[in-house]
Amino acid sequence: MSYQEPELVITVKDNVRILRLNRPKRKNAINANLYLGIIKALEAAAADLNTVLVVVTGTADYFTSGNDLGAISQTLGGGPSTVVSEESANISGEHTMKAAIGSSTDRFNKFVSAFIDFPKPLIAVVNGPAVGIGVTILGLFDVVYATDRATFHTPFVELGQAPEGCSTYIFPRIMGPGKAAEMILFGKKINAAEACKLGLVTEVFPDACLDQVWPRIYQWAKLPPNTLINAKGMLRSIKKDLLHKVNDMECKNLEERVQSDEFFTAMMTFFSKKSKL
Repeated sequence: MSYQEPELVITVKDNVRILRLNRPKRKNAINANLYLGIIKALEAAAADLNTVLVVVTGTADYFTSGNDLGAISQTLGGGPSTVVSEESANISGEHTMKAAIGSSTDRFNKFVSAFIDFPKPLIAVVNGPAVGIGVTILGLFDVVYATDRATFHTPFVELGQAPEGCSTYIFPRIMGPGKAAEMILFGKKINAAEACKLGLVTEVFPDACLDQVWPRIYQWAKLPPNTLINAKGMLRSIKKDLLHKVNDMECKNLEERVQSDEFFTAMMTFFSKKSKL
């Protein structure tokens, strides 16, 4: 049996915990195992006294291409997939689909909640293109650094899905309703400079110089940890309950959308295009 690297690589050094998405052959697409792995990693980081802040980044060319649509399509089609739970595996037909969707939505809700509730500073180092949840979740980070070759794309409507990651609340407030609509409703892809101008990204670095972020991150990890937690708590306390309500609403809509005819049609179109490449 050949050795496979973990899909989530976690390293801790000098009070900095790095979560590195590690599915480069799938452009770091997030499957069920990776969702659960990130949730557990954030829980462990919150409890670890030696972790002052957390950084999320990706392996190779992509930050993340978002949801693993291949796994989702297998689930909805009744085929084998890591998205299907053991409980739903014994149910047939329509019940299988609904059980799988419910399980996936619940897991997704917990994933977004883990970012909302995380008490320590969260930093994203966007090392390449970001799609879907890889874009929307950035609004829940405290600082977002990006390479100048990064792009940000949220093709929810095109794929028959619903926006998530609290983007329906956060995006209009950081970039204005019109710009948010261009991204969320019409799937406009923006580059790193545009994302920085809109407030989604904190600072952009030339790709060859992205490593310049690490010295400042390690310097920040020397700050008084409890004071950092207290300051972040003050920044987020008023909006935390609201963000959870938004997350619940988005997940409910997502669950409805992925049971719609439009979603199935969009998935068929998507995979038909991929098969012709």
